[in-house]
Parts: sequence; C-alpha cells; structure tokens
Amino acid sequence: MANTASAKKMVRKIARRTAINKSRRSRVRTFIKKVDVAVAAGDSGKAREALVKAESEMMRAVTKGIIHKNTASRKISRMSARVKTLSA
Repeated sequence: MANTASAKKMVRKIARRTAINKSRRSRVRTFIKKVDVAVAAGDSGKAREALVKAESEMMRAVTKGIIHKNTASRKISRMSARVKTLSA
C-alpha cells in the first residue's frame, strides 16, 4: 500500500493511464478484427478499406506507446499480404 502522498498520487495516475491504454488497445484490436472479418468474407473492397483504417490506428498506437513499432509493422505486413491475396 502506498504510504506517502506522492505514492498515493502515482497510484491514481497509473490507474487513469491504465484505463486509457486499455481503451486504445481495445480500439486497435477492433480495427484488426474488421480486417480479419472482411478477409474471411472474401470482400476485397471492404478489406482494403478496413486495412487502411487499421494501419492508421496501429501507427497511432505506436506513437502513444501502446504497441512497439516493429510489432505494428509486422502485423500490418501480414494483414496486407492477406488482403492482397483477395484481389489477386
């Protein structure tokens, strides 16, 4: 348990930040899921559109420190490859 005033304040700050980060991470996962659903349905137009939005959202998460840059790049690359197979 936090004893000092500054430690108690840090506990409050960490709780707020955790809630914000959880929300952002959930938002990224939602956009990724939209790409996966579109790919599974075989809808290339919808998949491309969802990919653009997902890529933007993932890079925003990188700037906020939610996910690592290489992780985002890897996931975007794999999603792009799946979307590309639909249009081919």
